[in-house]
Amino acid sequence: MAKDKKPRRPRAETPKGFRDYFGIDVTERKAMLDRIAEVYHRYGYDPLETSAVETVEALGKFLPDVDRPNEGVFAWQEEDSDWVALRYDLTAPLARVAAQFRNDLPSPYRRYAMGPVWRNEKPGPGRFRQFYQCDADTVGAASIAADAEICAMLSDALETVGIPRGDYVVRVNNRKVLNGVMEVAGVLDPADPSKFEAERGIVLRAIDKLDRLGEAGVRALLGEGRKDDSGDFTDGAKLSNAQAEVVMRFVSAKRRVKDDFTRWSARVEKNSSAKLLIASDATDRRFQHVLGKEFTSWPEYGLWNDAVVEYLNDLVAGSETGLEGVAELLEISNQLASQGYGPDRIVLDPSVVRGLGYYTGPVFEAELTFEILDEKGRPRQFGSVAGGGRYDDLVKRFTGQEVPATGVSIGVDRLLAALRAKGRAGAGMDGPVIVTVMDRDRMAEYQTMVGELRSAGIRAEVYLGNPKNFGNQLKYADKRQSPVAIIQGSDEAARGVVQIKDLVLGAKIAESASLEEWKSQPAQFEAARADLVAEVRRLLAQGEG
Repeated sequence: MAKDKKPRRPRAETPKGFRDYFGIDVTERKAMLDRIAEVYHRYGYDPLETSAVETVEALGKFLPDVDRPNEGVFAWQEEDSDWVALRYDLTAPLARVAAQFRNDLPSPYRRYAMGPVWRNEKPGPGRFRQFYQCDADTVGAASIAADAEICAMLSDALETVGIPRGDYVVRVNNRKVLNGVMEVAGVLDPADPSKFEAERGIVLRAIDKLDRLGEAGVRALLGEGRKDDSGDFTDGAKLSNAQAEVVMRFVSAKRRVKDDFTRWSARVEKNSSAKLLIASDATDRRFQHVLGKEFTSWPEYGLWNDAVVEYLNDLVAGSETGLEGVAELLEISNQLASQGYGPDRIVLDPSVVRGLGYYTGPVFEAELTFEILDEKGRPRQFGSVAGGGRYDDLVKRFTGQEVPATGVSIGVDRLLAALRAKGRAGAGMDGPVIVTVMDRDRMAEYQTMVGELRSAGIRAEVYLGNPKNFGNQLKYADKRQSPVAIIQGSDEAARGVVQIKDLVLGAKIAESASLEEWKSQPAQFEAARADLVAEVRRLLAQGEG
């Protein structure tokens, strides 16, 4: 007779694509988000917490790189046949809130939200199915001033959390400019937006891969296609040479503007009559306002943003939508410059595309420009930590009426990793003061000590394990990264004193026992029971210093 099999124990493992956050991760994230929230609050934004679950219909089909509403999300069907899903971002829930409570909310409505989102995507290194986002949006403001405000606020938030000026840049573009380029290139018909949709999709995906493939790779995808290193072939958009050249002028705008300025500045240095050059070279009109000024690099005097505007105006000439987008970029640049946000912090950059389909106007990304080492020890720039833009059609899905909106989303985990790379986070977290237990029957007195420490604002706890082995109590304190341990046996209690053990100093003495500087400083000393709080506070202040 077969023996009954014992039920299999569940495996203690995190589900694929998910992870656990422990003390230091949670603490550092909260501290960073608190500083960001202070900036958002200062700009007049209110906090909002939405449900983690939305109807699939409300979420819509705006998840990147998917076509069906329920693809890429964790969804299930309720008994009443409605499909619901975990939110994949914080913007789609905002659109639902803005529509549902439109008669109660102020207009414009400024809000910020922070929390986890979930995506049912294939996980990989550094790519998880649950991650944190930090968003700020303005709903109901058609003015480009709202987009400029978002860019300025993002800049302030990065500097507030510890990314110094010079280590980041907020890059701004406009989807209308890109649509204008498509129109001039002949792959967008304003009268029939569905025409050339397949070709346009290939072009957009090619542009979005500029950083990875370079200009040559993008150019191949605009034509017949591209074969990668593995031999796989990707079909191209089959554009003519003339059409592809229009797109490539857009793709290479950043490089070409910089090259133009380099050539122009060299000519000015050689010719004191630089004004004569302007009349003979249309390129030079982009730079004439800096004549007679001392300059050493292209970002100065707003030069870069003005030059980009002139370049894009030439590129999209003939497209009403494109010219409207360029005018909006100029307005954003001027508004930011008037507040002191120059191209050293916020720069116009035609290479910013943003993959999400719901953007209708200005788009922006925050890129960290300092170098880190990759997994193979090679230097590379840290890259993007935030992105967003204008999405005037998202709320319209619920109301039938256009409701202008713009916002930005910060990748919380990426920004926290950047702060750690800069040494602004990850230094460790002090654990609580540990009150050890020498006599089990005196637990009430130990709890009294802990109560006094907590009332004084000091993090503290009583050891709740088996007190029989005192060494285990100190091992526990070490694992908790405790700065101080309190010891009181019956002898100390009779004399009205406590032993205070400086665990930080003790660790230093253990590491450097030969150093005379530590020998004069006892790692453990006796203090009056009445002075417990004052002595612990003194030690903690010493450690902070």
